[in-house]
Amino acid sequence: MHIAILTFDGFNELDSLIALGVLNRIKKPGWRVSIASPAPRVESMNGVVIEAQVSLQQANGADAVLVGSGMKTREVVANTALMQQLKLDPRRQLIGAQCSGTLVLERLGLLAEMPACTDLTTKPWVEEKGVEVLEQPFFASGNLATAGGCLASSYLAAWIIARSEGGEAARSAIHYVAPVGEKEMYVDQTIHNILPYLA
Repeated sequence: MHIAILTFDGFNELDSLIALGVLNRIKKPGWRVSIASPAPRVESMNGVVIEAQVSLQQANGADAVLVGSGMKTREVVANTALMQQLKLDPRRQLIGAQCSGTLVLERLGLLAEMPACTDLTTKPWVEEKGVEVLEQPFFASGNLATAGGCLASSYLAAWIIARSEGGEAARSAIHYVAPVGEKEMYVDQTIHNILPYLA
């Protein structure tokens, strides 16, 4: 199972790296989580520089893809040459988007009539594209999911784990990263948010 997290210049660290951390709680042969970027290095909205582990072309072949958010996402979706590199397909991949990453899914024509979640800043831009924005942290339909709010990235990660490895694996991964003294509450909240979309 290869999961690629699309991470562009200006990325939000919470979106890409929380998902990376939660997904890497799965320790089994063949399970791999990669930062996928259009350049060898990308810089976050706060000046953190990370190295890409795989290219966008390699992400196209991943079993699951998460699209991170960032302050330059509208520039990303306006870059035709960049967008043409993305060949995502929900018929063969689990695909999720975080906050402004929802704009990427819309630009790729993946949302169709599907409502979506996003952050409050991005909401009017998503609505301008004719997408209904839900007032909730997570929504999925089939193999497509969206999340709104930086910390909702853990819901995307849990959804991918639950879809791939089962609910107990998702519970275990969230339990590990949740604050001490609040673990059961965090686990219950996460499962509450993703469970309706696991059928």
